[in-house]
Amino acid sequence: MRRSSSETRRRGKPSWEFGKVMKCFRSGEQLRAADEMVPWENESLATKDDKLSESSSRAGEATKKPHTGNIEEAESSLRESGCLNYEEARALLGRYEYQKGNIEAALHVFEGIDIGALTPKIKITLARGGERRKRRSQSFSTPPLSINAVTLLLEAIYLKAKSLEALGRFKEAAQSCKVVLDIVESSLPDGLPQNFGADCKLQEIISKSVELLPELWKLSDCPHEAILSYRQALLHHWNLEVETTAKIQKDFAVLLLYSGCEGSPPNLRFQMDSSFVPKNSLEEAILLLMILLRKASLRRIQWDPSILDHLSFALSVAGDTMALANQVEELLPGFMDRKEIFYKLALCYYGAGEDSAALDLLRKLLSKSEDPMCFPALLLASKICGENPSPSHAEEGVGFARRALESLDGKCDHLKCTATCLLGISLSVHSKSAVADFERVTRQDEALQALETAGRMTMSDPIALYHLSLEYAEQRKLDAALDCAKKMLKLEGGCNIRGWLLLSRILSAQKRFVDAETIIEAALDQTGKWEQGELLRTKAKLQIAQGQFKNAIATYTQLLAFVQVQNKSFGYGKKPPESTGNLPGRLDLEIWNDLAYFYINLSQWRDAEACLSKSKGRRAFSANRCHATGLLYEKKCLYKESLRAYSEALDIDPSHVPSLISMAAVLRRLGDSSHHSHTVVRSLLMHALSIDRTNHSAWYNLGLLYKSQGTPSSSLEAAECFKAALSLEESAPVEPFR
Repeated sequence: MRRSSSETRRRGKPSWEFGKVMKCFRSGEQLRAADEMVPWENESLATKDDKLSESSSRAGEATKKPHTGNIEEAESSLRESGCLNYEEARALLGRYEYQKGNIEAALHVFEGIDIGALTPKIKITLARGGERRKRRSQSFSTPPLSINAVTLLLEAIYLKAKSLEALGRFKEAAQSCKVVLDIVESSLPDGLPQNFGADCKLQEIISKSVELLPELWKLSDCPHEAILSYRQALLHHWNLEVETTAKIQKDFAVLLLYSGCEGSPPNLRFQMDSSFVPKNSLEEAILLLMILLRKASLRRIQWDPSILDHLSFALSVAGDTMALANQVEELLPGFMDRKEIFYKLALCYYGAGEDSAALDLLRKLLSKSEDPMCFPALLLASKICGENPSPSHAEEGVGFARRALESLDGKCDHLKCTATCLLGISLSVHSKSAVADFERVTRQDEALQALETAGRMTMSDPIALYHLSLEYAEQRKLDAALDCAKKMLKLEGGCNIRGWLLLSRILSAQKRFVDAETIIEAALDQTGKWEQGELLRTKAKLQIAQGQFKNAIATYTQLLAFVQVQNKSFGYGKKPPESTGNLPGRLDLEIWNDLAYFYINLSQWRDAEACLSKSKGRRAFSANRCHATGLLYEKKCLYKESLRAYSEALDIDPSHVPSLISMAAVLRRLGDSSHHSHTVVRSLLMHALSIDRTNHSAWYNLGLLYKSQGTPSSSLEAAECFKAALSLEESAPVEPFR
């Protein structure tokens, strides 16, 4: 007995308090069943169901080995009230089992707590505590529970949710965790006062619950509930740490961007009238990421590069890369490397169509003082140059592509394939600026060789196959072009509109108009509604080539209705998807120009004039409209007026090939047989051929010019020109391949 007493004294107060816990369990006043559980060190409380008498007989053994850790809240409550009630004891013992790793036992204990009965008392206690904090005065009315007891009970609900999560019962876990937040939110609708519950870990439990609830809904595959819980976490005042709030904002933005679930727009009750309210998930994600970027810029949170990565994706999908460029430019020095800033800004400007600004930034990045062998920058610079018809840009693009290949040194076949493909594209564009035939043929052969090499390196790259097919088609190797186009379309699964268009144009060059129209019909069935504009336009031209004029008019009518709907859907401040490859305004203009050409060929002058009037209303300055106007005057034998219209077209676009050819034809018809007149006409036609070597009309008019000279040498040259014109006309597509 003495030995037992000394051991008890050495253990001190915690042993006495733990005995009070068990006394509470044995108390007939607060027990609702006789077979309650007593904590043992070597077995689970929840799995051993003893009778009251057996529990009493083992009380002495229990006091020998009590668990004395992590019962601070219980001790505080005991000091206030003298004993623990039934629910608080279960909460404490459930935490004990959870900390030991007995998840199922802990859950069994937590499930015995009647949260529904305790909720009104918890709400009253929290509400009165919040009022005292707000008024900074003490209330004379005593709350039904102490703050420590509330903390212990809310922790029990939270640990129950964690236990359910560990057992894979995510939806039940989310429902349990939601109880904590609903209780606190309904008790304190204006938010938690500053430092409320910080002395008894209440704030810590609330913060953990706020973070946990959205994750549980995501694990339950309930994205809509996850979105609502994220909004609840961000819109209610939970007194969260700045980093915690930032983490929630980032996770929410990621869910909105990549979950594929379109949540309903937020209902912001406290939003000011002038504030921006997102209308969809993409806008909400962009708003959250921009807030995070601003916090990082002000150094309120640590810099996280993934924030900018997610924002780059979101703004790219929204089609507003200039907004991304503005965000990058506003970042303070030190957040991003100087080279990374140059490259990211170049991508932004390129995405916004500002090719010159993007290329200037890449030149700075690739200068000797920065990083002259930066492979991604070399690829992007070569791509931009290859898309620019300027001879100087094409030559620069060839240099960038060759430097990219040198920087690789044979390390990666896929990257080597990409660089080789870009080299072929730049060489192909560069060949069009060659003056001598030998130089042009040499560059064309080099371009074709580079593209064939890229195609052989990886037959699974649709981009390389597309450009190889395009090069074959422009060199009039139509069978090879058709084969590559079919392979490319199969690899892409019909998801890219340019593959369908190229295949139909190749078939039209082979004069297989019915097959080409079938391809367009298949494309219309498989593509999105905003991508059908160019397809319908090609379909109308195929019908005109077959002499199906009524069908062509019906198709153009359908196309005009499509453009009207598109204009309404993408009004002011909105942009259509970049994948469409055209803006509604440009397509609308080209439709009226096409109809004007159509009616001119049918000699229906009044209808043609009406279409030209519509076109002028869309855009005052259009080279195609001016050319169509000149053609209308020419058909009416008003040659001076037609020359004036062609001249106006060339003022707008000096490289407009149809206007160059038409002006040369009119001058040849009006001019005399003098050397000066022939020189002017020949200059115009040669300029047109330097831009488009495969234009059969230019070759035909050049042949007429040589024939009119009447000399033996000019007759031979005329024959060569007519031969080239005939060959090119027989393989001409209804639309240019490129």
